[in-house]
Amino acid sequence: MKISPLTENAFMVEFGQEICSETTLIISEFVAFFKSSFQHDCIDITPSYTKVMVQYRPRPNLYPKMIAAIELWLVDQQSNLTKHSGAKRKLHKLPVYYHHDVAPDLSVVAKEKGLTQQQVIAYHSNKTYDVGAIGFTAGFAFLSSVDDEITIPRHASPRLQIPAGSVGIADQQTAIYPDQSPGGWHIIGNCPQSLFVDGSYPLSIFSIGDRVQFVSITREAIFDLGGHLWQR
Repeated sequence: MKISPLTENAFMVEFGQEICSETTLIISEFVAFFKSSFQHDCIDITPSYTKVMVQYRPRPNLYPKMIAAIELWLVDQQSNLTKHSGAKRKLHKLPVYYHHDVAPDLSVVAKEKGLTQQQVIAYHSNKTYDVGAIGFTAGFAFLSSVDDEITIPRHASPRLQIPAGSVGIADQQTAIYPDQSPGGWHIIGNCPQSLFVDGSYPLSIFSIGDRVQFVSITREAIFDLGGHLWQR
């Protein structure tokens, strides 16, 4: 772990260079620890796949106090590695309709990777993903990592509007667009389930460290769940 000051009231905590489940889990536990320990001093805490940025209220001697607490927490983590199995991580099973009616890039990914569309669907849905970061728009969860067989870079030119629920791939990441927005990811399906919880804060159903499984559904099911077809 490496801690680097950024400004007079912000610092970065780096947990490694590799995107993996173990790093995601330790970041999730760090965020929970820091929020509970410094709830009155923390302005914002922003996790990513391997790092966490912390902004705090500028108070005398607060920074060394936080660093000392983090170092003690890390010692405790290292001495209790066997306890951190991820058993408490929430698992989201989300329905996805994989079809060109809602997935303009499904055939593109298949052709680019030398696969059938059914193989692309199988590779994408037969895996459990980690929520490694939340950002871009509210409720947009970056999920890692897709199989190498369907890894594909972003579009050179993003679309101006991506429908809500669109499931996309960009490099080794996959995600669901929670609302209509611009986007450059390859869209291979649509999830008709809302990704928000009314009356809750944060509104997103996702937290860092959660796990996600995609379940392929039929055309009839997407309408039953309130989904819509892609409007070209």
